[in-house]
Amino acid sequence: MAANSIPEPLKSAPANNASENRLKIYLLPNLLTAGNLFCGFVALTKIVEADISTGEFRQIKVALLFILLAFIFDLLDGRVARMGGVDSPFGREFDSLADLISFGAAPAFLVHRIVLKDVFVEHAEWGWFIASIYLICGALRLARFNVLSQQPAVSGAKDFLGFPIPSAAALVASLTLFMIWWDEKEFAKGRWRYALPVLLLFLSAMMVSNVRYPSFKSLDLRAARTFTRTLVAILFIGGVLVLRERILYWVLPVVFTAYLLYGLVRPRLSRKLRREIEEDEEGPPAAPA
Repeated sequence: MAANSIPEPLKSAPANNASENRLKIYLLPNLLTAGNLFCGFVALTKIVEADISTGEFRQIKVALLFILLAFIFDLLDGRVARMGGVDSPFGREFDSLADLISFGAAPAFLVHRIVLKDVFVEHAEWGWFIASIYLICGALRLARFNVLSQQPAVSGAKDFLGFPIPSAAALVASLTLFMIWWDEKEFAKGRWRYALPVLLLFLSAMMVSNVRYPSFKSLDLRAARTFTRTLVAILFIGGVLVLRERILYWVLPVVFTAYLLYGLVRPRLSRKLRREIEEDEEGPPAAPA
C-alpha cells in the first residue's frame, strides 16, 4: 500500500457523516407548524390594530379566533408527524418557536392590551412586567420540554410535565371570548376582565410546575371504537356545530378549564379511571379464524 493512500472506509466516512447530519424536514407537519406561526402573527397584528377605546372588540375577536386556530394547527402537526413516523428534531424546534409566538407572546400581549394597560395607567411598567411573566414561563416550559424529549428515558412518556402552553393560550383566548360575548358593551368597564391577569399568573406557575398532564398520545385515531363512544362523539360535535352561536362561547372555556383542573385531581383518581380517560385500550379487530 502506498504511503499516501487512504483506506476505502476512511474515504467514505465524510460522505456518511454528511448524510447522517443532513436535516430531516418533512413537508406536511412543518407546513401545519407554519400555519400555527402564521395564525400567531395575525393574532398579534389584530391586537395591535384593535381600538378598544370605542368599546368595539371586533379585531380582538378575530385575534382570539386566530389563537384558537393556531391551537388546532399545533394539535395536528404533532399527530401527523407521529402517525407518519416523520418526527424530527427540526420539527420539534420549529414547533417550539411557533408556539412561543402564538401561545406565548399573543396571549400576553392580549391581556396587557385589554386589561393591564388600563389598570396600571401611572405605572405602565408593572403591566408589561406581569404580561412578561407569562411569556418567560412559557419559554421555560418549551425549553424544558425540548430538553426532556431528548432523553431516552422520557422521550416516549405519555405525560406532559407542567401545563402545556397551547392549552394555556387556548384557555385565555376562549375565556376572553366568553367574557366579550357575555357582556360585550360593558366589557371595557366591567370587572370580569380583571380576572384575566390573575389567570395569566396562575397559568404561568402551572406551566413551570411539576404537575403532570396526560398528552393523550396513546389515543389511536385509526383504532376501532365502540358504537356508544362513536355515537357520543358524533352527537357532541354535531351539537356544537349546530348550536355554535349559543354554546360555543362557554363550551371552549369549560373544556380547557376541565383539562387544567384534571392535572390537579389526577393523582387522586384510581388507576382504572385514569386509564379509561386517557388511554385507548381497543386494539385493531382480531383477524377472522
